[in-house]
Amino acid sequence: MADKIGIIGLGYVGLPLAVEFGKVADVIGFDINRQRIEELSGGYDRTLEVSREELEASRGLRFSDNQEDLLHVNIFIITVPTPVDEAKAPDLRPLQSASRTVGAVLKKGDIVIYESTVYPGGTEEICVPVLEKVSGLVFNRDFYCGYSPERINPGDKQHRLPSIKKVTSGSTPVIAARVDELYRKIITAGTHSASSIKVAEAAKVIENSQRDINIAFVNELSLIFERIGIDTLEVLEAAGTKWNFLPFRPGLVGGHCIGVDPYYLTHKANSLGYHPEVILSGRKINDNMGMHIANRVVKLMTRAGHPINNADVLVLGITFKENCPDIRNSRVVDIIQELKSFGIKVSIYDPHADHEEVRHEYGLSLIEKPEKKYQAVVLAVAHREFTEMDMSAFSDASSVIFDVKGILQKDKITARL
Repeated sequence: MADKIGIIGLGYVGLPLAVEFGKVADVIGFDINRQRIEELSGGYDRTLEVSREELEASRGLRFSDNQEDLLHVNIFIITVPTPVDEAKAPDLRPLQSASRTVGAVLKKGDIVIYESTVYPGGTEEICVPVLEKVSGLVFNRDFYCGYSPERINPGDKQHRLPSIKKVTSGSTPVIAARVDELYRKIITAGTHSASSIKVAEAAKVIENSQRDINIAFVNELSLIFERIGIDTLEVLEAAGTKWNFLPFRPGLVGGHCIGVDPYYLTHKANSLGYHPEVILSGRKINDNMGMHIANRVVKLMTRAGHPINNADVLVLGITFKENCPDIRNSRVVDIIQELKSFGIKVSIYDPHADHEEVRHEYGLSLIEKPEKKYQAVVLAVAHREFTEMDMSAFSDASSVIFDVKGILQKDKITARL
C-alpha cells in the first residue's frame, strides 16, 4: 500500500515539504489556521516561499483544517514552531498540541516524524508520551517515530528544500531506513542517516548555535572597534584575505532558528547540571545588540545637535532578514523600543512585512512610505529596495544615517556596526 502523508503545520517549513511530497505521494497539508487553508487552497502563499505554479504542480497535495482528514494517513510529519518564552525557556506547547492532534488519529504501524527543533531527547521525552497517552498505543510496538530536522532558509531562492542535504533518523533501525528512504524521494542533495533520534536532534541545535556564537564574536569585535575608533567591516575585509578566516559580519540575530535554538541546548544542559558559558555569553551579546544600536543612534543625534525628545527617526525594515516577509523573533523591535524609551517618534517602513501581522505580533504600525525628513534613519534590514533608495529624499545634511547591515557606501552614512 502506498504511503499517505500528513504534514502538520503549513508555515515556512511545512508548506515546501508538503509541496515536494505532493509531487510523489498523496498528501494532506493540515493546519489549524482556517484562513491559511483557504489561501493555500486558492493558490496563494503569504510567506512567498511557494508560487501558485508550484502549488498547482503538486498534484497529490490537498489542504485541510479538519482532523478527520488525517484518519487515513500513515506517515505524519510535524513541522510546528518551537519558540522560547519570555524567560528564554523552550515553549513546547505547539509541539504538544500537534502531538495530541496526531495521537487522536494514530493507528498501529503508523510513523510520526518530527522536524521541529527540540533539545536532544525532546522527541522521546516530550512528544512520545503525548502520542501514547492520547492514542492508547505503545511506542516502538504499535507506532514509531523519526526525526529529520528542518533546514529551510526563509526567503532563500537558491538553497531550497530539495537542494539541502537532509539529516534523517528513526526510533528503530528498520524505521530509520524507512524514514531515510522517504526523504530520498524528494531530496536531490541526498540524505545523512544519523545513528539515533538524539543525534539528529543535537545536530540541529548545534548548527544554529555555532552560527550564533560566530556572529556574537564579530558583534563583540564591533563593540571593541567602536571604542578604538576603527571601522569593523574594514577590519573584517582585511582579515578575510586569509584563506581560512570565517566571513561572519556583525548584526542583529533574530528569526525562528539562530536566536532561539541555542536556548534549547542550554535548557537541556542546565537540566543535567551543566551551566553552559560560551553559548549563553554569545546569546547575551546578540540579544543586547538592538539596545546598543539604538543608544549609538541617540549619541550620534546628540552630537549632531538634534533634540532627542519628540525627534523623528525612520527605521527601514522590521523583518528578521532581508527580502522576505518573516517577522518572527525580529530583533529590529529591540531598536524601536529602545528609541521610543528616549521619547523619540519612530516611523517604520518595510515593503515586505504584512501590516496586520506586525500590529498583531508587536503592537507596531508601519507607514506606507517615507514622506518627510527625519533627524535619523536606521537601515535595519538589507532589503533590495533599500539599497536602491535615495536617502536624501527623507534626510538632510545633519541627519544621522546608521547602517546596521553595512550595505551602503561608507561616505553615504554616519556610522555602521
